[in-house]
Order: sequence, then C-alpha cells, then structure tokens
Amino acid sequence: MARAPLLQLSSIQLTFGGDPVFDGIDLTVQAGDRLALVGRNGSGKSTLMKLMAGLVEPDAGARVVPAGVSVGYMEQDPDLSAFATLGDYATHGLAPGEEYRVAMAAEGLKFDPATPVEAASGGERRRAALARLMAEAPELMLLDEPTNHLDIEAIDWLEEQLRETRAAFVLISHDRAFLRNLTRSTLWLDRGGLRRRELGFEGFEEWRDKVWDEEDQARHKLDRKIKAEARWAVEGISARRKRNQGRVRALAALREERAGQIRRQGAAAMALEEGPKSGKLVVEAVDITKAFGARVILRPFSLKVQRGDRVAFVGPNGAGKTTLLKMLTGEMAPDSGTIRLGTNLEMAVFDQTRAQLDPDASLWDNLTGDPTMRVSGRSDQVMVRGQPRHVVGYLKDFLFDEAQARAPVRSLSGGEKARLLLARLMARESNLLVLDEPTNDLDVETLDLLQDLLGDYDGTVLLVSHDRDFIDRVASLTIAMEGDGRATAYAGGWSDYRAQRAGGMQEAPNAAPGPGTKADAKAGAKPRAGDGGRSEAAQKPAPKPATKAPGGLSFTEKHRLEALPGVIERLEAEIAKLGELLADPELFTREPVKFRKATEMLTERQTTLAAAEEEWMTLEEKASG
Repeated sequence: MARAPLLQLSSIQLTFGGDPVFDGIDLTVQAGDRLALVGRNGSGKSTLMKLMAGLVEPDAGARVVPAGVSVGYMEQDPDLSAFATLGDYATHGLAPGEEYRVAMAAEGLKFDPATPVEAASGGERRRAALARLMAEAPELMLLDEPTNHLDIEAIDWLEEQLRETRAAFVLISHDRAFLRNLTRSTLWLDRGGLRRRELGFEGFEEWRDKVWDEEDQARHKLDRKIKAEARWAVEGISARRKRNQGRVRALAALREERAGQIRRQGAAAMALEEGPKSGKLVVEAVDITKAFGARVILRPFSLKVQRGDRVAFVGPNGAGKTTLLKMLTGEMAPDSGTIRLGTNLEMAVFDQTRAQLDPDASLWDNLTGDPTMRVSGRSDQVMVRGQPRHVVGYLKDFLFDEAQARAPVRSLSGGEKARLLLARLMARESNLLVLDEPTNDLDVETLDLLQDLLGDYDGTVLLVSHDRDFIDRVASLTIAMEGDGRATAYAGGWSDYRAQRAGGMQEAPNAAPGPGTKADAKAGAKPRAGDGGRSEAAQKPAPKPATKAPGGLSFTEKHRLEALPGVIERLEAEIAKLGELLADPELFTREPVKFRKATEMLTERQTTLAAAEEEWMTLEEKASG
C-alpha cells in the first residue's frame, strides 16, 4: 500500500500588493524526496518554503500534512530574541536527554552553544538554526540557504549528514556543487508557476534553456498569427463582416492571450568597466606574518600577484582569509614582513558584511549618498563609470523596479542586497577587484553573469569564497589556509587544489614564490577570455596530475584514506555520547521511546564504525603495497 505524501499543496494562490506571487501551484513531497528549489532572486522561493512550513497562509488553495508527520524549517533570519544563548535556542523543544544531538551538530557546524545571543553574529545564528533542525530530525526538512556562512569543511559535514539521512528535504541554495551532490529532483519556481523535473540539479540550466527556447518559439508563432489575422481584419472585414464575426472575436482572443503572457525576467544588465591599466606587479608580499595575541593567523608568507591574476583564498571560518586579504590590499599592516602595492591601482571592494549599505536608508539614498557616485547638484542621478545615470534606470539594470527604489534596504532579500552592493561596486572604474564572499544569496543566473564578467575582466581579482563551483570557474591560483597559520599556493581552482593536495603535489607552505613555481600566481594559470596575450605564462595549461597517487591508490582512494580518521573519530564521539545516555539505569522505564531510539542509533553507529575501520585497513594495506 502506497504511503500518503508527507506534504501536498493544491491550487495555491498568493498575492502581495496586487502582484500575484503564486498562481495555481501544485506540489507533492513524498518520503525520500531530495528536492532542489531554484528560481530567480525575488521569485518567491523563501515565501514558498514558508508556506510549505505553514508559516504563510495562501489566499486560496490547500496545504495538507498528514497527522503525525513532522516538518522542520530552517529560515534565513531566525528570531532568537526569547533565548539567552544559541544553545538555549537550538535545544528548545527537544525532549529531555536529547540535547546531545545539538552538541553533535554544533561540533560539525563549528559554533559554541554557550555563545550569548546578543553577541552572536548572523552566521552563528543561522548555524544554530541549522543545528536545531538537524537535532529535531523531522521527516521533512526545509532548508533555506543552509550553506551561507558555512566554511567548506562545515559544508562537507552537512553534505554528509544530508546524504545519510532518511528524511526527505527541500533545499534552496546558491551552491551548485551542494545541489548537484544531494538532489534527485528539481523544483523550478518561475513567474508564479512551479515546474518539477525528476532529475537532480545537474542539468538544470539545460532544462531551463530548453523551456525558454520553446516559449520563445511559441511566442514567435503567436505573434505571426496575430499579425496575419490583423492584416485580414484591415483588408477584408468590410466585405465579409456578417460571415466573419467569429474570426474577429478569435483575433481579439489571440491578442488577449498575447497580452496575458508573462515575460520572464531578464538577466541583470551588470557590467564591469576597467580603469586605467595597472602596473604589471599588483601586490608583492615578502615573509608577512600576523597574530592576534597568542593566536597565530599567518606564519611567514610570500606571494607575488601580477596583473590579470585571479587568486582565490579558501579555508575554514576564522583561518584568516579576510585578514590576509586586508593585508594584501594595504588595509591592515602585517606584524612583520613587507607588502608592496603596484602602481596605478584602482580598487573596488565587495564586503561580505555589506557594511557599505545603510539598512535604514532607501536604495535610492544608498546610491546617491555614495561620494564616489554622487553627481554634483543632482539628487536623482548617479555617476556610473564616468557617465550620469538616473537612479531608477540604473537600479533597473540590476532588476529592481521603481517601487523598490524608495524602500529601505532592510526590506530586501539577501540576494537583492548582494545585487545592490554589486551595483555600487560596478558603478566605478577599477583594475583590482576585491571580492569577499560575493556569491552568498545570488541566484544561478546572476552567478553565471558575474562569472562571465570576471572572465572578460582585464584587471586583477582577489576572491574569498566557500563556493567550490564558483572558485573552479574563476580562479587561476588558490591559496589554502587551513587554520594553523599556514598558507599554501596551488595552481588552478578548488578541484585542482584538492587533486594536487591528495597527490602530494604542493609547494612548501608559505614559500616565497619564484618564476615557474606554483606559488607564482602566473604559473599554470588557466587561459580565459580576454587574456589577449597578456602573459605568456598565463597561457600555459596547469600540469595534469598523475592518474594514480603514490602507493597504488587512486586519487579518490587517497582522499578517502585521508578522510577516514576524521569519520572514525566523529563516529566514536557519537557512540560515546549515546553510551552516556544509555548508562542511565532508569531511562528504559522513564522514557522507553527515547531508550529505543538511542539503542537503534547506537547499533547503527557501531555498524558504520566497523565498516569505516575495515575500509581504512583495506586502503592502508593497499597504500603500503
């Protein structure tokens, strides 16, 4: 007998301010579903997820969740005002004795449950919300941008948890790699309608483009038919008026159909304008160091960045990526060593904290109040790459409508705030872009456009990001900071870094760069559009790693062998915590359901641990020959 759906939406209608958000949406979520929810910024993804969670009531239609089915929701901006600490919030609603679930999630997500709410950053609050959802273990999880503010290590942990869970889930995320690795079906929210495809996020763009192409062809045929019928109406209606009133009415119906078609939102009209060419040398760091008290952020590190390089900085939160970026751009002085900036630099900065935006001011005031964009004597125009533009016209380039121009920034979604910050950044000429987490909250289409712009940009790019796919598409050199003060340079993007690291093909950490070494930002750089013969070294392809790692292991096996000790350590910690819980002699009589669940979890973890240890022994024997 087939199980009832976990959640069902039928004929959902929702309108905000006169504009329809959803127009007759139907959706069924079954047990085991792993769904990617995608759509443009502002298309209503978060609103749809809140409706699925029962937090938003539709104007019409029905939401059905069978009795006994639990639905959990992780929102982007959780309200923690009623709680003293992050742990108090994360454990709220859990049965006594199940707090260990939050402790386990906090360890993987890397936040301290004892942190006072008033002292917690936005990222820590979101990690606490994610830990709360993971601890609740509902049958259906709704996750709205769960990877934002997570470093790559925490993203890997979350990916593993979701891969192993038996719960169904719906994901909103800008992280392509995360969506590709986890989803089996795709929900596409577009112009008030919802399409479903029974394949994961891989191939979404191809599906989307095919749908749009079919729409364009149908619209073109309809336009030709209207044109032909209109010509007949003008030339022949008087002679055949009585016999052809039906045809006249059909023409009116065609015109009504065409008028009713909803044009899809175009891509943002973003553009980067290169300023005067900088000198060949952009930044040279020699043996720079940094520490905050006893905490070492950077051991002696040297790097030479030349014009046209794309340098990505990766590593865990708190490893010092932003600190290193600030030192390389002259905003912060190193404790020792020297920084030399090149000549004729015009720098534009994208700040991950979005501190450049005043949340209480309108979009209009955030642009006209920027001294670099102000047009003397005009309050309705901004200077965009040397030319005056009307504020509303420029905002429309970034997909904001006229009504939003006077709205406060705090009313915008995360993706819209990112687009507004890009509007400020792209208004000025530059030859050095400093991008600190630019991909957070952006939709797939805007990410594609930003990637293309960076590919054609003749200047230099310094990038901090946890988006593995974006790094792969943009970076020619990756600086890995792993939290111990070491910074190591690898040619290429994220996948190149992982392959070289797994194969032992890395430079000595914090080594001074030299011609022909991978620590030199020019060596092995990937060719890209717009190079124009700028650098002979930049045209050389990165060296291909060997097909086998030392010891007869494949790269996948080598990486797995390196990862298994961490997996085993985590399983042992979970088994120990479950053992402490089950050591309570009164647990069985006091809470038999919890005792049964903990016993099942303990058996499962022990089985998984035994398999992991067996796998480690097999790979270790293979590695030793």
